[in-house]
Amino acid sequence: MSYRISETTRCGVIGYGSWATALVHTLQINKVKVWWHIRNEEILESMRTEGRNAKYLNDVEFDTDLIYATDDINEVVKNNEVILVATPSAFMKNVIKDVASLDGKFILSATKGIIPEDNTTITEFFNSTYGIPYDRIGIISGPSHAEEVSRNKLSYLTVACKDKENAEAIGKMFCTKDIRISHSEDIYGIEYAGILKNIYALAAGMAAGLGYGDNFRAVLTAACTREMTRFINDSYPFERDTMDPAYLGDLLVTSYSNFSRNRRLGQLIGHGCTVKSALNEMTMVAEGYYASECIRHINEKHNIYMPIADMVYDVLYKKASPRKRMKELTALL
Repeated sequence: MSYRISETTRCGVIGYGSWATALVHTLQINKVKVWWHIRNEEILESMRTEGRNAKYLNDVEFDTDLIYATDDINEVVKNNEVILVATPSAFMKNVIKDVASLDGKFILSATKGIIPEDNTTITEFFNSTYGIPYDRIGIISGPSHAEEVSRNKLSYLTVACKDKENAEAIGKMFCTKDIRISHSEDIYGIEYAGILKNIYALAAGMAAGLGYGDNFRAVLTAACTREMTRFINDSYPFERDTMDPAYLGDLLVTSYSNFSRNRRLGQLIGHGCTVKSALNEMTMVAEGYYASECIRHINEKHNIYMPIADMVYDVLYKKASPRKRMKELTALL
C-alpha cells in the first residue's frame, strides 16, 4: 500500500455538532493540533474568542492554541492529510460541494448515516463522487454518545480501514485513558451497523412510547440484532463478529440510552405525535429517519428479510399506525 498515516500526519475536521465537538476534544487531550471547519458564525466566534462551542456541548473547554477554527473549508482540506468528516449525512453533499479537491487526502468518516436520495453510505459517496480509493477511506465508530465522550466517560471506539497499520495510526490520535480503541478491516459491516442501529433505535423508542414493557423490548432488541447481522452478512460476506462493540454495542446504547436522538424520535411517535411534529420537536438530526428510506431502497437489490426495518419505514413514510404495525410485528418475533 502506498498511502501511510504517521504520527506527524495532520488532521482537519469538518462538522461542528456534538459528535464533531467530542472528537475534537479527544484529539486535544492528545495535543493534536486541529484545523476545524465551522460554518456557523455564532459557534465560530465562540470557538475563537472563548474556546468553546456555543451551541453543542458548550461546557467543554478547548485550548485555542491547538485549534485553528475557520469557515473556509478549502483551507482545512489544503493544510491537512487526514480529513475527519462528522457532518449529518443529509447535509454532507451541501457541505462538501465547495471543496476544490480531495486528491491525496485520507477521509475518516464519523457520520453514521446514508446520503439521502443517493442511497449511498459516506464511504461510498467519497469513493464514487470524488474518486477516493477505499485504501484512503476509514471510519471511526462504536457505542459512543458524544455527551459521555466529551465528559471523559469510559468509551470504546473502533477504527476501520483496509490497512491495519493505518487503523492503528489513527487509533493513536484518539486513544486516551478513557477512550479504548480497537481496529478492524470491516469498513462495510461497521458502517452499515452504525446506520441500521439508528433505525432499530427508532423501533425501540416507538415500543417504549406505545407502553410496551422491558420484557418485550428485550425481545425486540434481540430481534434487531439478528436482523442487523442477517443484512450485513448476506449483503457483504466477511469474517466478522457482530457481537463486537462496533456492531451490537452501538445498537444497544442507541436503543436504550436517554441520550439517543433516534430513540427519542421513536418515543415521540409512539406517544402519538405525527412524524412531522415529532421531527419538529428534535433539536438535532435523527439519522434513522433518512436511513429508513435509504435502506428500504438498498434492500430492493438484496431482498433480505427485514420486518423491523420495514415496520419503521411504514410508520415514517407510509403513515401507518405505529400501534397497529408494532402489534403485527410482535407476531413475527
